[in-house]
Amino acid sequence: METINWVDNHTAPSDFILLGIFSQSKHPTLLGVVIFVVFLMAFVGNTVLILLIHSDARLHTPMYFFISQLSLMDMTYISVTVPKMLVDRVTGVNTISAPGCGMQMFLYGTLAGSEFFILASMAYDRFAAICLPLRYPVLMNHRVCILLASSCWFLASVDGFIFTPIIMTFPFCRSRVIHHFFCEVPAVMKLSCSDTSLYKTLMYFCCVLMLLILVTIISGSYYFILLTIHRMNSAEGQKKAFATCSSHMTVVTLFYGAAFYTYVLPSSYHTPEKDVIVSIFYTIVTPVLNPLIYSLRNRDVMMALKKVLNVGPASL
Repeated sequence: METINWVDNHTAPSDFILLGIFSQSKHPTLLGVVIFVVFLMAFVGNTVLILLIHSDARLHTPMYFFISQLSLMDMTYISVTVPKMLVDRVTGVNTISAPGCGMQMFLYGTLAGSEFFILASMAYDRFAAICLPLRYPVLMNHRVCILLASSCWFLASVDGFIFTPIIMTFPFCRSRVIHHFFCEVPAVMKLSCSDTSLYKTLMYFCCVLMLLILVTIISGSYYFILLTIHRMNSAEGQKKAFATCSSHMTVVTLFYGAAFYTYVLPSSYHTPEKDVIVSIFYTIVTPVLNPLIYSLRNRDVMMALKKVLNVGPASL
């Protein structure tokens, strides 16, 4: 409380105060070091994966193109929240201006939405590759891949442009203390003293509708994929198809599961502590896991990495 009072005395009236996660920790310094290491792992892991896909001609396929897009989203995703949180920890001033809060909310919403759409695009890509192999070069040519990826970014940014300005126009005449480590929509909306029930209902139905459509695309794609795999006569083909799809389904389960809790479950299931824990999982942990899942479980990526590592010493 002393920290909050000190901040209140040195903060503009329009600024918000982020309580963060360090105030709840018995070992904040150790926690800060761990988060910094995790951030570096996520940033470096996704950067390496993007560079490998870009540099190795064998990885210039639609599947790896979408994986590189996912890595770009994850790399930017974690950079929106964690650096600010770590700087606040070092400086001891956990404030964020209203424009900064709105920008963080917009970027976070855009990147999260883009990841929802790109995961659905990846499911469709696997469906086309496994169920329609003869038509795959036409269905997933370079132009289609660029169009799908651009649509993912565009649709998510439209969503951010619609919701963020509305939220930031709400009057915040109560406490400006956000019980979170970044400006997430539900945490900010709790501070408004106006009636936000209509907006919450509209946002809830939009989130449910979007998740329902994307989950239908993903589940439908994998339904036909499993049928096709079951009919395969080649054990090697079945194994390869399962390996490729299981990596994607692992990522989908992690990301969509956390999103379902945050944006679909009723408020009675939520507490500030649970919300922060879930946000840590899909904001900080998931960007670290994605490159590991798509590299350690992928023979082509591991071969590309070994090739780069073997070329390095020989060229010196």
